[in-house]
Amino acid sequence: MKNLFYSILCLFLTACQSEYHAYDTRIDGQRHIHAKQIPTIETATKGKSSFRFAFITDTQRWYDDSEALVNHLNGKDDIDFVIHGGDLTDWGLRAEFELQRDIFRHLKQPHVVLLGNHDCLVTGELIYEEIYGAPDFAFTAGDVRFICLNTNALEYPAGSNVPNFDFLAEELTNYPAEVRRTIAVMHAAPLSDQLSGDEAVAFHETLNQFPNLMVCIAGHDHHYKVNDLFEDGMLYIHGASIEKRSYILFTIDEDGYKYEEILF
Repeated sequence: MKNLFYSILCLFLTACQSEYHAYDTRIDGQRHIHAKQIPTIETATKGKSSFRFAFITDTQRWYDDSEALVNHLNGKDDIDFVIHGGDLTDWGLRAEFELQRDIFRHLKQPHVVLLGNHDCLVTGELIYEEIYGAPDFAFTAGDVRFICLNTNALEYPAGSNVPNFDFLAEELTNYPAEVRRTIAVMHAAPLSDQLSGDEAVAFHETLNQFPNLMVCIAGHDHHYKVNDLFEDGMLYIHGASIEKRSYILFTIDEDGYKYEEILF
């Protein structure tokens, strides 16, 4: 019933153009979430040789399932932070962003959210930036650098620098001295409909320049799967959409990483 309610609400807000424009970028409530959440993650994991994080993705229209996931994760005491792989929304509407934001603000663990291809629609990227921050960002947990990237190239005109190779070059140049390993996170993996051809190859080769790249994590395809996309041993682990009642639990320790799909 709640999913139906939210769908009707979005349609209502779209229709009421005189009072509320569907693509309005004026945000009600919490903004600049990453500016608060990232320092919390970095402080909580500083000096840790092991930690755990949950990867969730593609929650877009499944509000009841998203709430169920928050309740499930809040019952866990062994998860340090949560990464959302993008596609909070179906249509890039402000109402969708705000509804999803207000669900995930109840997480007891700090969290970050990537930009998905559906989130890019119309004024969605502007709304995302106002609520969360820049679509390309990075943070450090323990001795691992997380490179979080906008890979939704199909949603942008040619020459838009998506993925942002300038950001990657800057991260490589200013790689923190205390960090010895890297994890790359994105919404759409290379060789998907969003990122293909020579650009996908160049993107993968650039990621492999990062110190001790451990794994690449993505969403977008709505199914849990593990692929060696370029047959070079580097795994791309894809999370399922939240309607599957699934997320991936990653454990990082001194020996590397482990992962498992968790059904809730």
